[in-house]
Amino acid sequence: MKKPLLRRVLNRILHIIARFSPGAENFRPFLHRLRGVKIYGRVFIGDDVYIENECPECVEIHDEAQIAIRTIIIAHFRGNGKIIIEKKVWIGPNCVITANPGQTLTIGEGSVVAASSVVTRDVPTYTFVGRSSAKPIAKVTVPMILGTSFQKFKNGLRPLDKKKIC
Repeated sequence: MKKPLLRRVLNRILHIIARFSPGAENFRPFLHRLRGVKIYGRVFIGDDVYIENECPECVEIHDEAQIAIRTIIIAHFRGNGKIIIEKKVWIGPNCVITANPGQTLTIGEGSVVAASSVVTRDVPTYTFVGRSSAKPIAKVTVPMILGTSFQKFKNGLRPLDKKKIC
């Protein structure tokens, strides 16, 4: 369901203020709650953290979670997904966390995500995950352009090493 324009504009204004204001443990979480992010308990949201602009209600952050500077959390990409950051999770600087359409991505309780990691799959509880270098994984046959659905893009990928992708 598409939101009213005024609500979408207000979400973006609150988001900009939250990204650059002081108050990692109080003011920023307060602003994100106003936007619709489901925040439970006391959390830490670092400077310039980008939390889902269009569908902030698709993100949950639980008690004692810490999200470091310049992390990006995206819960929609050509369709809504959901991201759940459970209790006592630590997410390092410059991470990207993204859910596919219809996917619920969960970062389990007590887990640690290393700096500059890309998270696209569930992280089990009390697990340390780290980055891997970018490497070619598939040939693109359907470009990801405006108007291309994620499913059509995904169906057009041809794996280079015969392992499942996405």
